[in-house]
This record gives sequence, structure tokens and C-alpha cells, in this order.
Amino acid sequence: MMLLWENMKLAFSAIRINKMRSFLTMLGIIIGIAAVISIVSIGDTMRGVIADQFAGIGVNRVDVYLQSDDDTYDDSDLFSGDDIDKIRDTFGSNIEYLSGASNQKAVLIRNRTSENVIFNPVREGYTKVQPVDVVQGRMIDGKDNDGEKKNVVLEEKTAMKLFKTTNIVGRKIKVSYDSSSGSEVSEFSIVGVYRNSQTPLGKLLSGGSTEKAYIPESLVFNSDSEAFDLDMFVSPDANAQQFEKIFTGYVARLKNKNISNVVYYTAKSDMQSIDSIMSKLSAAVGAIAAISLLVGGIGIMNIMLVSVTERTREIGIRKALGARTIDILVQFLTESAIISAAGGVIGTSIGVGVVMIGGAVFGIRVIVNPITVIVAVCFSAAVGIFFGMFPARKAAKADPITALRYE
Repeated sequence: MMLLWENMKLAFSAIRINKMRSFLTMLGIIIGIAAVISIVSIGDTMRGVIADQFAGIGVNRVDVYLQSDDDTYDDSDLFSGDDIDKIRDTFGSNIEYLSGASNQKAVLIRNRTSENVIFNPVREGYTKVQPVDVVQGRMIDGKDNDGEKKNVVLEEKTAMKLFKTTNIVGRKIKVSYDSSSGSEVSEFSIVGVYRNSQTPLGKLLSGGSTEKAYIPESLVFNSDSEAFDLDMFVSPDANAQQFEKIFTGYVARLKNKNISNVVYYTAKSDMQSIDSIMSKLSAAVGAIAAISLLVGGIGIMNIMLVSVTERTREIGIRKALGARTIDILVQFLTESAIISAAGGVIGTSIGVGVVMIGGAVFGIRVIVNPITVIVAVCFSAAVGIFFGMFPARKAAKADPITALRYE
């Protein structure tokens, strides 16, 4: 232990004597480690962001639709209001929420101002699976659906564009949209205003950036109207694979289709696919960045060879005073490892700092895996030992008489 401490003191002393050279030697390691830490952390952060966004969308969310063999569609490929009711009655508590999905465009009109929105028809229980941050008034409820009331809940931004205020509960607005009876312009009552806290990525994953307005499901889906697909939330208690098999079989029988025509598309499968892609991309780019560590290691070998040449007489004196070959070897390996590890610590600090600053700028939760940091620093020290081995062996094998005569 004492010998190791003495070798470390000698190493720090040699580094202090040649500060600029030591720093330039570290630079390759610093850049390499900073790049690897940054890229891996950015990859982990993006995976965390995507997981958070899918959690907001609902990992137990399922989109179900019918796909024809010849890519043509008829009425049998659509879900009627009666179909939706039968599915609800059949599966009961295994389904937390079920509605016909709609991307119905509508135009809100106030005086000479208009705003395009997407109608999101919902029924009672929607907020249990998709929390809505209502800041004024209330959300669409069961009474709105039972009475097929023309009520609407607008997004804050929509309210500000049309009314210049969010205090609009109880006011009326004209809406141009396609109902079950055809295209019409109707007057809707505003019963609530909600705040959309989704990030741009979350808006993309949930179907685009167009502002949404909530209306009663009964205005869009009833016994006379049909939906192209189903928006469903499966109970977390249900066995996912078993439920999918039973559900697709039931829908195939209900619509007189082959089970292969029933498309059962889960948000969780999307999340897993994106996570897999991000992991592979992060690993590939990280491996490319790690090449700079190889360059840094070669730089350490080069400088250590120069250092051995400069200190040839010192090596000869130490050997003449009784230093063993292993002592000389450990001395130069220690110096090489310290230079490399110091570069690794500095590079890690820079890499983590860059990721933290980026997270603060974009307002996202940053993920820095401690294991990644530890591995990076240890790996940088290992690089120093590996590339320092040849110069150290050269120093250790030096003939003391020849070394003492070196000028």
C-alpha cells in the first residue's frame, strides 16, 4: 500500500511538471468519455421521455379496427353503436373504457373568427383512464351523453384565440361539423376549459398537434352511425395476451370476419418498438464515439514513450539503488492510469453537464445512469493501463548501466 502511495505521488509530481503536455494527453480521453456519457445519457433520457408520454397516453390503450383482404372497405368493416354496446356488455370489467374512435374535424366559429379543432367524443369514465386538467367548468359526463346534449369542452389555447379569455363557461359557440345526419352548423354550449400539458412529442404520439375539443360520444356514435375503429383501455388486471386472443375472436365472430382481419394495436407494443430502436441507436452511436477513446489511448502510449525516454537516467538510478523490474513497471503504469482516469473524470463531468444543461433548456427529466458513469471512469483507467503497458515494460526492462550512461 505504501509503495502504491509513493508511485501515485511520483505520478502526480510528473503530471504537475508537464501540465500542458499532460492535459493534451488527457484530451482524447476527455472528448471520448464526454461523448460516450452524453450520447448514452441522451438515449436513456429520450427513452424515459417516451415512456412518460406513453404513460400519459395509456400503456393499456388499444386501437382495434378491421382490415379487408383486398384493402377495400364496406359497412361490415365498421363498428356500429350497437356493436360497441355488445362489446361493452360482453367484456364488462375487463374493459375500463371503450368508445368509437374519431378524428372528426370541426370548425368553431365566433363572429368573424374561426378555429379548426378535432372532436374527441367521450363518454362517462373517460377521465379515469385519461386524466383531463379542467381549469374552468367541468368535463363531459353521463348526463351529456344520455341527453345527446350539444356541449363542448375547449382547450385553453382555443378559448384564448376565440374569446381572448378562458372564463367562457356557459357561453355559446357555433360549430360546423359532420353529424350522424350529415353536415351541419349547430350552436354548442361551452361547459368547460381544459389545459393541455403535453409536450410536442406527446402531441405527436397522441395523434398530432391540432387542438382537441371534447363532446358527448352520443352526438357522434349511435345506432345510426358507425366508427372505423375502437378506442379501448383494457383493465390492468386482465391477462394481456389471453384477453387479446379472446377479444379478437369475439370481434371476428361479431363482424363475420376472419380473425386475421381483426387488427389489435396496443400502445405498449409501440412503446416497446420505439424503446428497442432507441436502445440500438444509442448503442451504435456510443460505439462510434468510443473510437475517440482508442485515439486517446494511442496518445497516452506516445506521451508515455516520450516520458520513458526523458527519464532514462532516473530509471537507471532507481535500478542501481535496488528498484525491481516490477517496481518500475508499476510506477509508469500508475502514472498512465492516473492520466487516463483524470481524463475520464473530467470527461464524465463535461458529459453529465451537457446533458443537464440540455434537459434544463428543453424542460425534460434527465436520466444519467450511475453505472454508466462508473463504467466510463473505470474503462478510461483501463485504457491508460492497456496503452501504458508497452512504455512501462520498456522502462522496466531498461539496462541500468546503459540507462546511467544516457545523456
